[in-house]
Amino acid sequence: MVLHPFFVRIKALFRRPAMEHEIAEELEFHQALLRERLVRQGVSPAELETAAKRTFGNQSRWHERLTELWQFPAPENFLRDLGFSMRMLKKSPAFTAVAVVTLALGVGANTAIFSLINGFLLRPLPVPQSDQLALLRIDQGGPQPSYTMGAPFFRSLERRHEVFRDVFAFSHAALQVRGPSGNEEVEGQFVSGQFFRALQTPPLLGRLLTPEDDRPGGEPAGMAVVISERFWKTWFSGAADVLGRKLQIDNTLFTVVGVTPKQFIGADPTQRPQIYVPLAAEAIIKAPDSMTAAAYRGWWLSLLGRLQPGVTLDRANAALLTESMPIVREAVPDADWIAQATKSHFHFSVEPGSRGFTYLRLFFSKPLIAVFAMCGGVLLLACLNLASLLLARSASRERDLVTRLALGASRLRLLQQLLIESLLIALMGTAAGLAVAPAVSQALATMLLSVSGPQHAYLDTSLDWRVFAFAASIAVTAAMLIGLLPALRATSGTVSEQIKHGQRASLGDARRRLLPRILMASEVGLALMLVVGAGLLAESLLRLYKSDAGFDPRGVVNIAFDMDKQPLQGDALTELYHQIGERLRQQPGVKSVSFSLLIPLTGSGWDQPFSVAGGTPRELNLNVVGPAYFETMRIPMVKGHDFRWSDTRQSGYKIILNQAAAELLFPGRDAVGQQIMRQAYLPGIKKTWFEVIGVVGNAKYYTLGKPASPVGYLFIAQSDNPMHSYSAVARVEGLAGPLAAAARSIATRLAPDIPAPVMTTMNSVLDDSISAERVMALLAVFFAGCALLVTAIGLYGTLAYATARRTSEIGIRMALGAQRKRVMAMVFGENALVAAFGAGAGLGLALLASRALASFLYGTSPRDPWVLVGSLAALTIIASLASLVPALRAARIEPMDAIRCE
Repeated sequence: MVLHPFFVRIKALFRRPAMEHEIAEELEFHQALLRERLVRQGVSPAELETAAKRTFGNQSRWHERLTELWQFPAPENFLRDLGFSMRMLKKSPAFTAVAVVTLALGVGANTAIFSLINGFLLRPLPVPQSDQLALLRIDQGGPQPSYTMGAPFFRSLERRHEVFRDVFAFSHAALQVRGPSGNEEVEGQFVSGQFFRALQTPPLLGRLLTPEDDRPGGEPAGMAVVISERFWKTWFSGAADVLGRKLQIDNTLFTVVGVTPKQFIGADPTQRPQIYVPLAAEAIIKAPDSMTAAAYRGWWLSLLGRLQPGVTLDRANAALLTESMPIVREAVPDADWIAQATKSHFHFSVEPGSRGFTYLRLFFSKPLIAVFAMCGGVLLLACLNLASLLLARSASRERDLVTRLALGASRLRLLQQLLIESLLIALMGTAAGLAVAPAVSQALATMLLSVSGPQHAYLDTSLDWRVFAFAASIAVTAAMLIGLLPALRATSGTVSEQIKHGQRASLGDARRRLLPRILMASEVGLALMLVVGAGLLAESLLRLYKSDAGFDPRGVVNIAFDMDKQPLQGDALTELYHQIGERLRQQPGVKSVSFSLLIPLTGSGWDQPFSVAGGTPRELNLNVVGPAYFETMRIPMVKGHDFRWSDTRQSGYKIILNQAAAELLFPGRDAVGQQIMRQAYLPGIKKTWFEVIGVVGNAKYYTLGKPASPVGYLFIAQSDNPMHSYSAVARVEGLAGPLAAAARSIATRLAPDIPAPVMTTMNSVLDDSISAERVMALLAVFFAGCALLVTAIGLYGTLAYATARRTSEIGIRMALGAQRKRVMAMVFGENALVAAFGAGAGLGLALLASRALASFLYGTSPRDPWVLVGSLAALTIIASLASLVPALRAARIEPMDAIRCE
């Protein structure tokens, strides 16, 4: 029975020696038949072997052709080319090392940044059917929607099931859990009753929270809490009887009802909560500073929903647009607020929620994409570099390639072999880049997440199929970019001319010399674009650091005291703060001490509407401070005077405005001595008149990169909240470490029920406030440095190859009387001309591309002349050094040696 050729080839893969033996026997059989035929034709025995060989042909060639019939030609050729390419690269270890390292630099940087983008923007939550999740937001016609909202909005949405099967809310919180050695801060989340049901998470032990748990007071047996597997093992040593145990959270007892599995991370990919507390318990745990009590003005909840089967995002958005104003009227009792919401086209909408929600995504999406574009430039630069090197290297192999063409090899076959060599370089470079990418991406993630301050943040940057698919696409693209042009050029030209003239044939062809110069000029231009972009970002960062924050952060420390759960309140708590301040002021090196509710530039804020008599209410950002706050922060007192400890509620409410607020409320008038009224912005808060006792300089409130907003400063002794937790603000000369120990000692003596105070420096707060800009600038500078390094390597390698190929030409010139200096100037001048052309083109492109960075710049023009000149100077130095070494080498060529080699 005759087997199908495919099965014959499969069979040959496993019995190659036997097949080779059969082919040899078959060839011998045919030769024997040929001899018999020749004998019958009368050929003499002496001439028989010669005639048989002449008639039969080359036996080795017949063996090869028969072998091809038993093989898969494409894989066999690929394996041969792969082995040949490996041998060729092994013969040139220096070239191979430079090529792999250059490509690994580009691939590693791109893969590391892509891993961050994957963790932030692409990786779905590890829950079943995550594609059915939708993220709810509020649109009000502004450039950026709001992704948080108040509890009344959530409760109203929770009851609507037209488009959602479940709607759930969550909010991260640092919880004080009573342990054997006192209170310890633990990462937790407040979650609504449908949280676990919507995320379809089975418990590891017990049960998870339900809507019945998310009610004021919880179940009759008490409030329930769910803990993570890690918390179960660290706090309860993995005890099997953990269910039913009590856990004291912020002085409130909870009952452990379940344990979540290890792989469950919640709905925020950057958090790893250890405790899940019912949302309704927030009013008890955080009292009296409860966000639940702030009602519609306390925007603190992130909302997601699981869509009903068959409901699309478009249908959900259409339904929410219709229901938005009924929800607002149900959740908000303030008619003025509703009117303003109607005017601003307030409505709810949804977007894909498979990735969950984290606010860090809003901070870093655009910077990461911008840095990723720069990484793409570095990768393209590395590919241009390798293409230039391969182009120069293939020129030295032209005789070999032309000889193979003359012996019968097809151009397509040679192209395949050269492209496989490029693919091998790309694969080795990609593998090296993938090896270092996880460590680099994790280090970058640590830098990025430092913006989260004292809270712990996480980001999964592990390699998954997206990262591997990205790396594979890079390898294939890089192989084509670095290999196609050199391969086409190396296999072009006339065989006879190449054999006759060798290297001089290519040297005489101006068009063949033009392509390497275009590639070198492109390298220089692309590198200049990257250097200009990095220079602009670095200049912007320096200007941010030098910008006037309105206060002097040097020597200022913040010591946070958590007073929520100690027994004192009102005037007694104010007196406690007074005593703490006096004790801190007596410590060595302390110049002044005050207190502040909010630390500026941390992103935390609070606003209330104020108005003059008969005027329109205006929103003011607020802070509550103690006496000497402005002296400690070195915020100038423009008019009036500071608060005093004697200012109480009975003496009348006082307020100090910054210049922006004074101009907003009293344009062209003196604000000191005037009265302003705080509107009733919450239930239970009455309209209150405040006397303006001072005007201070403008200090940045939310962020360093925007103008100072209108701010009003209230006094600590007149706060509406009887149990506010404040931070001591101290100006210190010398080391601040001893003050931290002193603060812990003072807190232990005066307020033994509170956790140990936490100290941060104002300089670190300022650094964290511009963390995104700082990381972006540092990465841009790093990649610009890589671009300069890659450019230097590429220019040097290409020019060194080109100069080596001109050895005979330069030798003849020098034999005919050319001076060494003249030769060096000729080589250097030709290379400098190419670099100058590339720099000019790159400068024009950089001016166009820099516009894309305008939104990331602070106080810096995209056409900053100093940045442009500095970038041009840096690249000129690099290009000159890369050109100088080949020029010097050309000048040292001995004419006789060059001619003898030719």
